[in-house]
Amino acid sequence: MSAVAEGTTPRRRKLRLGVLVAALATVLTLLCCVGGAGAFFLTELGGDEKDALTAGLDCDAAYQVDVTGDMPRFSEYGEGQLRNAAVIIKVGQDKKVPARGWVVALATAMQESALRNLANSTVPASLALPHEGVGSDHDSLGLFQQRPGWGSVQQRMTPSYAAGKFYEKLLKVPDWQRRPLTVVAQRVQVSAFPDAYAKHEDLAARIVDALAGGAARTVEIAGKAVCDAAAGTRIAASGWTAPLPGGIVSGFRTAERRSHNGVDLAADKETPIHAASAGRVLVARCDPDHSGRRDCDRDGWPDKGGCGWFVDILHVGGFITRYCHLIQRPKVVPGQTVEAGEVIGYSGSSGNSSGPHLHFEVHVNSDRSSRGAINPVPFMRQRGAPLAGTG
Repeated sequence: MSAVAEGTTPRRRKLRLGVLVAALATVLTLLCCVGGAGAFFLTELGGDEKDALTAGLDCDAAYQVDVTGDMPRFSEYGEGQLRNAAVIIKVGQDKKVPARGWVVALATAMQESALRNLANSTVPASLALPHEGVGSDHDSLGLFQQRPGWGSVQQRMTPSYAAGKFYEKLLKVPDWQRRPLTVVAQRVQVSAFPDAYAKHEDLAARIVDALAGGAARTVEIAGKAVCDAAAGTRIAASGWTAPLPGGIVSGFRTAERRSHNGVDLAADKETPIHAASAGRVLVARCDPDHSGRRDCDRDGWPDKGGCGWFVDILHVGGFITRYCHLIQRPKVVPGQTVEAGEVIGYSGSSGNSSGPHLHFEVHVNSDRSSRGAINPVPFMRQRGAPLAGTG
């Protein structure tokens, strides 16, 4: 394993994961990764856990959004903007669009209008209709800044109509549920700023969770929304998936291993490892051990030091995921863009390890050091991609 493991669990799941950890207690002594000299030469490990998503939400795949009820509080948006978000989600529900589509639609409207129904100073008729601000981008109107080809002035200024037209075009994008959000949104909008949508993805998923009963944690399986089942090529509406289905065998910064900044996931040799979300590869190489050796093409051993063959991926929102102890050179290279669920390598036992497994870390604020490391268990669970095994 690598120098990062996670054993602590959120309060409301303490019992379930506690049983798992107890059952696997004997494995903890076998799978050991405490990092290389100075924490596998990447940086020193340490840092406080930060939770990026709204905590405490259960997942109810049948939950129906209420567009007239009380709105949750988000510092980024006011009540009116969240009510527009609720309308966008409700239209998606009525059209039976999977929840991933709601996240894409919200992120798009967040970029185009900041979730405001905008009139346009160059379209006088729009100023006479109910609106929440005035824009001036060509003749674009409404939540999605749609131009005349999308409908009449009144139609484009009607949030439910605008959302419906967005979904109609979204559903025509091939493989839209698996592709990066910014790619899909751009195929619909044809914007002059195609990369701008991605930065809203994490907050859009949080809003979907808050308004629609945790729906961003669902994944479509056989046409049905299933909670907390994203793993491998099954991608949650949040855009995340567990890198492999194995359960946790070593925890995050436990009493025995306080510098273990991730979790160890059970895996046989050559189990495919999937990118946890879309992103850009930062690092894909052999990590030197305590002696400075780069001999990752063989099994490692306890106290060898180093992460072995490993990959770091930067995701939207400044999140970084790390995958350690691959059996051979990764299938990806630095600078490469990967999709959620894409195979980036295969599990092994290279580096500081005494048996095959995957060491998995999550970092925040684009910080690859220990200061950026957080507990991956609640992070992944809140995105519908639990690390304790998905069956």
